[in-house]
Amino acid sequence: MVCVDNFSTGTPSNIAALTSHTGFAVVESDVTEPLMISGQVDLLLHFACPASPADFLRHPIDTLKAGSLGTLHALDLACRTQAHFVLASTSEVYGDPQQHPQRESYWGNVNPIGPRSAYDEAKRFSEALTTAYRTSCGLKTAIVRLFNIYGPRMRADDGRVIPTFIQQALTHIPLTVAGDGSQTRSFCYIDDAVRGILALAASDHSGPVNIGNPTEITISTLAQLIKREARSPSPVHLIDRPQDDPQQRCPDISAARELLGWEPTVDLEEGIRETIRHQTRRHSLSSR
Repeated sequence: MVCVDNFSTGTPSNIAALTSHTGFAVVESDVTEPLMISGQVDLLLHFACPASPADFLRHPIDTLKAGSLGTLHALDLACRTQAHFVLASTSEVYGDPQQHPQRESYWGNVNPIGPRSAYDEAKRFSEALTTAYRTSCGLKTAIVRLFNIYGPRMRADDGRVIPTFIQQALTHIPLTVAGDGSQTRSFCYIDDAVRGILALAASDHSGPVNIGNPTEITISTLAQLIKREARSPSPVHLIDRPQDDPQQRCPDISAARELLGWEPTVDLEEGIRETIRHQTRRHSLSSR
């Protein structure tokens, strides 16, 4: 296994436990440059892209380059080695959806010049480019659309709602809920997401296939859940809602169930508890 990363939004400590394995290698490189990997490649998982709003709002050009040049270079490597190519796309391709829950056949409601457009359009372009390589070059490809994946090893300052709420709860500062908190999301624990991704990679299905948890929760309810699990006295503070923030986001996972035999098994409370435990340990170490 070869891991290619420039660690612009991640950290080498996340893969520290793997580096002692003889079958694992790390190449510190940027996918917006041509990928030079020696030897045969059987499966190529292209996940390189800032995925947090805090990151893609700060680095919109880098985000667009990762989704265009990065995807192009990854697909070129897959072509040279005849590897099976799997693209990590996102529920963001649906924008602020007018269909609920969202099926893979839905084309989306995306603002191409809004504040989230760098990420949305990078992923939409990535899907189009992946499809073009499959139909024009005969490359075996698959597209997975991920819905709000969470779990241990996320950065405390990641900017996504679960690590943000947990960090606020652990430091006893107000949990900042955008708008009135009535907007809904669905959250899929990392272990479930990985199972779904690998199931798609092991199949002959090209997708796109939604991988996510179909159980919705309001952001206000999520804040109260994290407060309770973290045993935090933090109050909830309402802030302005960002432009183009979707009102509803929830996957229809019928395709994943039927084609892959997959569905999530980790409930939100269990996943939140494990994520809190990890973030608590990291917070304790950083406070020493």
